[in-house]
Amino acid sequence: MAKRLQQHISSAYFEAANQLTSKQARRKVVAYVEGYEDIFFWRSVLSELEDEEHYFEVMLPSRQHKIERGKKAAISRLLSDVGEDMIACVDADYDYLLQGVSQSSKQVLSNPYVFHTYTYAIENLQCYAPSLRNVVVSVVLNDHNIFDFEAFMQHYSEIIYPLFVWNIWYYRSTHYCDFTMTQFNHAIDMGEIDINAPQQVLTKLAKKVGRVVRDLQEKNPSAAEEYQQVATDLERLGVTPHNTYLYIHGHHLLENVVEPLLNRVCDHLCREQERNIQYQAKHYLQMQSEMAGYQHRIGNVELALRKNTNFRTAPQYQQIIEQFKSKEKRKSQK
Repeated sequence: MAKRLQQHISSAYFEAANQLTSKQARRKVVAYVEGYEDIFFWRSVLSELEDEEHYFEVMLPSRQHKIERGKKAAISRLLSDVGEDMIACVDADYDYLLQGVSQSSKQVLSNPYVFHTYTYAIENLQCYAPSLRNVVVSVVLNDHNIFDFEAFMQHYSEIIYPLFVWNIWYYRSTHYCDFTMTQFNHAIDMGEIDINAPQQVLTKLAKKVGRVVRDLQEKNPSAAEEYQQVATDLERLGVTPHNTYLYIHGHHLLENVVEPLLNRVCDHLCREQERNIQYQAKHYLQMQSEMAGYQHRIGNVELALRKNTNFRTAPQYQQIIEQFKSKEKRKSQK
């Protein structure tokens, strides 16, 4: 009996060891990314693409034992060590929308080992409107729905869309310095948002954007047809008046629009939850204990956004996945 048990244990051990060996035998693919904040994002994306044949290791590029950061560093490190087992995962920036107009755009779009976000940056997907309510709940642990993020971001996109098309029109031209991304970001800056009356700030923004659009139309009276061609091409690439926020500068979107908005909503819900605790507590000690417990569990908006992975239903995320699958399909057909 003891001998049979020992044989069974030995058999199970070697079976488990073989499974471990099999996993270790998978091909490792190194994915170079731009910065520390990109590691978690691309890990969450690439984990969906791992299989029995290969797995990914996400890291910052390094040269001569020195860590490098940025899009240029990630791509140049890939180019110096190009091969089936190395890729670069980078923000699209405007390169995807420029469609090869610039050298950087050509490099990103033509290199089969460079994968990009399709949206401007990872921050845009982390700010994906349908996911923002879940971000708020994860921060304040209060599921009271007091703000329509999807409607707000759609309306915001519709307002800035005409100006965004102008910005891309300029960047596709030889005189892009006449209307830079910095100028565009300044034009769409809307300041503080009153979550009880969000329409006020949107109305103000619409007037501000409208003035800039009229100014650009006056400066470029013969560009109407080219402007429409750019708008049509952007729609082919996925940009619509409803989702423009996904293609603007990612840090501007995160730091000037979404994070301040979520902080205001979270502050409101946090105070609401604290009032509920005060009302429901039977005595002071219970109230004090519940309040301390709740405040200890409250999260941080910026961190919650950085860890947000509820963008998987976004069409742009599916584009990333399809980009990988298309590469694997082409490789298998060789």
